Amino acid sequence: MYSGLNNPAKPRPRGPWTSILAVVLAAGLSGCSADGKNPEKADAPEVLPVVTLKTTEQELFHDYVADVQAVRNVEVRAQVAGFLEQIYVDEGRSVTKGQPLFRLNASAYQSKLSQAQAALASAQAQAQAARVELTRVQLLVEKNIIAKTELALASSKVKDAEARVAEARAGEAAARLHLSYTLIRAPFNGIIDRIPLKMGSVVEEGTLLTTVSDLREVYAYFNVGEGEYLRYTKARQLHPDRHSDSVRLTLADGSAYPLAGRIETTESEFNPNTGSLAFRARFPNPKRLLKHGASGRIRLTTNLPAALLLPQKSVFEIQDKNYVYVVDKAGAVHMRNFTPQTRTGDFYVVKEGLKPGEQVVYEGVQSLRNGQRISPRPVVLDSLLAAR
Repeated sequence: MYSGLNNPAKPRPRGPWTSILAVVLAAGLSGCSADGKNPEKADAPEVLPVVTLKTTEQELFHDYVADVQAVRNVEVRAQVAGFLEQIYVDEGRSVTKGQPLFRLNASAYQSKLSQAQAALASAQAQAQAARVELTRVQLLVEKNIIAKTELALASSKVKDAEARVAEARAGEAAARLHLSYTLIRAPFNGIIDRIPLKMGSVVEEGTLLTTVSDLREVYAYFNVGEGEYLRYTKARQLHPDRHSDSVRLTLADGSAYPLAGRIETTESEFNPNTGSLAFRARFPNPKRLLKHGASGRIRLTTNLPAALLLPQKSVFEIQDKNYVYVVDKAGAVHMRNFTPQTRTGDFYVVKEGLKPGEQVVYEGVQSLRNGQRISPRPVVLDSLLAAR
């Protein structure tokens, strides 16, 4: 009864789990076989864009925050105290040199002038009397009627009287000057700014009445770092025909001011806190568009006849140092450090570390490793420059 179990030729029944295991093993073997059949596909070099470096003539633009100031901007202050009796102008109006702006109550100063004039007249009368007395004494001395010492005494009295006249004349001039200060005039042609006081206000000596700005021309002050200052100065010395003192101004709304300015001067010392040097440019302002205290941006241009440009996308940083991947003839990439001179737009100007003719990876540097082979896809540098 057990002969059937011991017969090796008789097939054994197959359960459902046996079939499932066979399918899984077949799929696994099939997958391993597929991977093993395409090793070239798994190890194929990655296609990445590369650029060939070359030197080009470039104009470098650097923008600096500018502080716009009127060529002349003067605070008009009261030189004497009093009541503001009259205001002859309105805020924002144009004025001419010598035009009356304000009048203070002048009655007190007119009274002081009258007193000073009276004191002067009295001193002049006393001096005249002293001179008459000196003439009389001279005649008596010549006739030996009185001693010569009387002549010296009379002469001293004349000098004292004349000194009193000079003192009284100075007092009269001071009183007249104080009286003139009650009428405040425009110091030059310009624009009246805000008038903080109203008629009837009490004015003390030194009180600010308004400000007058001469806006026919304006100054633009901007600070340049020491490195950029040296590059700008050296470039002008080496190529004076390519570098002018002309600069452009961008207004606060982003629009360009239509007229060019000119750099006139620089400060003699660098700011010890910021390491920068102040430049001053002068701009014509015939339409009075620019106002005192306005802001903007000055664009300073430096011409580089042979600049080695490197796209910013090619650069990555490690511990504050700049690196690129240089591609050799076999297509292998090698990490290399370089030193930038400056930046212009989306490009670095290379100072050292790279040479013209070398190829660097343009994009995709994040996934690369040193020594990895790639399939270079050339990108023309001129097309990148034209697109900026």
